[in-house]
Amino acid sequence: MRNLSLAHLTLMTADALALIDAAAAARFSHVGLRTVPPTPDAPMRPVIGDKPYQRDIRARLADTGLTVLDIEAFWLTPETHVADIAPAFAFGAELGATYVVVVGNDPERARLVERFAHLSELARQHALKTSLEFIPYSAVRCLDEAVDIVRAAAQPNAGLLVDALHLSRSGGVPAQLAQLPREMLHYLHLCDAPAVPPADVAGMKREARGERCYPGEGGLPLAAFLGAVAADVPVGIEAPDSRRAALPFAEQARQARTAARDLLASLGDPQ
Repeated sequence: MRNLSLAHLTLMTADALALIDAAAAARFSHVGLRTVPPTPDAPMRPVIGDKPYQRDIRARLADTGLTVLDIEAFWLTPETHVADIAPAFAFGAELGATYVVVVGNDPERARLVERFAHLSELARQHALKTSLEFIPYSAVRCLDEAVDIVRAAAQPNAGLLVDALHLSRSGGVPAQLAQLPREMLHYLHLCDAPAVPPADVAGMKREARGERCYPGEGGLPLAAFLGAVAADVPVGIEAPDSRRAALPFAEQARQARTAARDLLASLGDPQ
């Protein structure tokens, strides 16, 4: 059975404890936790440095039996100091996470490669793998650019996270995934969206951060997306949908998992 994880962005306003509770109620096996803000102005309850909160997170994970698939989201910018990220990686290791979500947002390629390599070395000290996610409105805009960065960094624990929405909006196609070495593709983010993309970058940002659909509700080629990768590649459901914001977190999580499970079942993927 393929591991299904509830990504934190799906429940945009939930703190870590509420996210864990919702994932457990919806019978996810894994969860992705936002331990640092992706950007300085991103709203979230601080995790790093709050020892009581960290203890509560560890206890809630133990109580629910959930496994942490990834911690997120580490944006590499010209101002990033990799050493400052060490406490977050240490906490991720305490939680038993496997992957670290990394976004490259430094326009200077040489510096980005160097810092991604350094970040991967730091992650390896904590038994973590760095998963570079391309985003059309970041400095690493598409799959080919992400592959280039990972290969240039040449770190054994570095690979890719591919999001169905970002692949589509960057002009990519699922067939590209079948050409990747299995060890390079760490996992997928699954959601749906209209087949026709937004008209501009502002629209793409708005869509990615709050106007996605649950799997099967839009027009993305999700069957081809999932069919292009090995059956053991984990899948995180990252589908923030502001239309569902009034629903309880557990109900949003249940609907997201049901939609993903139904899609996978239709493809012969047992869930």
